[in-house]
Amino acid sequence: MSANAAAAAPLRQPRIAIIGAGMSGICLGALLLKGGIRDFTVYEKAPAAGGTWRDNTYPGIACDVPSRFYQYTFAPNPEWSRSMAPGAEINAYFTKVARDTGVHDRIRFGAEVSDINWLDGQWSVTTADGTSETYDFVVSATGILHHPRYPDLDGLDTFGGAMFHSARWDHSVPLDGQRIAIVGTGSTGAQIVSDLAGRAEELVVFQRTPHWVMQLRNPEFSRVTRWLHRRSAAYDTLTYHGSRLFIESFSPALLHPGRARRFATWLIRRQLNKIEDPVLRKQLTPDFEPMCRRLIISTGYYDAVQRDDVQIVASPIDRVEPDGVRTTDGVLHECDVLVLATGFDSHAYLRPTAVTGPSGHTLDKAWAGGPRAYRTVAVPGLPNFFMFMGPNSPVGNYSLVAIAEAQAGFMLAWIERWQRGDVDTMAPSAEATDAFYRDVDAAMPDTVWATGCTSWYVGQGGRVELYPWAPKQFRAMLAKIEDEDFETTARS
Repeated sequence: MSANAAAAAPLRQPRIAIIGAGMSGICLGALLLKGGIRDFTVYEKAPAAGGTWRDNTYPGIACDVPSRFYQYTFAPNPEWSRSMAPGAEINAYFTKVARDTGVHDRIRFGAEVSDINWLDGQWSVTTADGTSETYDFVVSATGILHHPRYPDLDGLDTFGGAMFHSARWDHSVPLDGQRIAIVGTGSTGAQIVSDLAGRAEELVVFQRTPHWVMQLRNPEFSRVTRWLHRRSAAYDTLTYHGSRLFIESFSPALLHPGRARRFATWLIRRQLNKIEDPVLRKQLTPDFEPMCRRLIISTGYYDAVQRDDVQIVASPIDRVEPDGVRTTDGVLHECDVLVLATGFDSHAYLRPTAVTGPSGHTLDKAWAGGPRAYRTVAVPGLPNFFMFMGPNSPVGNYSLVAIAEAQAGFMLAWIERWQRGDVDTMAPSAEATDAFYRDVDAAMPDTVWATGCTSWYVGQGGRVELYPWAPKQFRAMLAKIEDEDFETTARS
């Protein structure tokens, strides 16, 4: 075939399955439609889109990344109300983008995917009701914060009051004037405490480990600012990249020891001066380096915990009883409402969905030693299969929306090759994936996450599942396909 004939050949139209209708799934769906690819289905187990912003509706929920940077570049939102937007507003933004772009019409709600199998050169996707369909590509967009983790506490099922996980908030339960106990002091716990302090009759916070907190203001955007964003796309682009550069200016402190880390450490430690009581200050001082765990960005946590009606309990929990929580020092902390702000299983990814590739190669076997992915997006032995927010994605204090767009660009580049007929299947080689992890392992010891702390960043075998380089390098890494890193098949 001549070059001109090849250029004139019609593009193949792929069938694509996207698992999850959260931020990442909506992102890819919108970009597929923008590129003229319309034959895709988004499988969503819930009755609505939005992902973690749909599930998490607890009091005080907000993003801890500047809202101007927590948006798609192709769908700017001039109506953000605050510097760091509240959760309901973020959920409304993502669901609006899904509707405006047409992605919503391609979401199959209430469809939990149970099995993904490679059969006769295609993926067969089976839902919990037994329905199966075949696709040329499967993309996991399940996110990392969607499997709530419940604490292993004796007597948890004996509690006589209202009890729920922060990601399954029961809004029928009254809060004002109640005695509320909160288990967990991570980002979620800090936001709940900041909101409920002063509303509850008494707020008891069970702290297993103190966290470093950066308490910041969260100002509202003025009407003039929102008007400027509505009138000027250039202004919106400027503030997007300004926010991005501000966030990325902290990368050196995270990645390398030196002046930047020392300055950030001093700045974060200085926040403890907001705590006037020296006993409480000591109680809230972590024994690990700032930023080793995810830094908590809060608008009022240190103010809240100094109130007379808020109590920090550092004694370990012994058991839960019908009337409250008893700690190992023998004290029973009576409460009416028990909130479990104990986070998520961030290492599950798309599991428990079973994924079986050619020759019976399963994702569970591939990850027997811990989750691994080529450059965060693909797995050896699983052709035409991609992941959003896969192992070692830069999911610290950074915009996951920006990460999703970079990963989507890499996926689209391969899909476009398939459309042209250049390839039928592609999967990263085991050698290329091993090489990526050799580089990761060599770079990780310099990062602040390897300075000695336990966190949800740390996975099986003590491996830190984060990206040990700057965001700029992440974008560059996914901007180009390294052909020699992939095993491909193509039509004759």
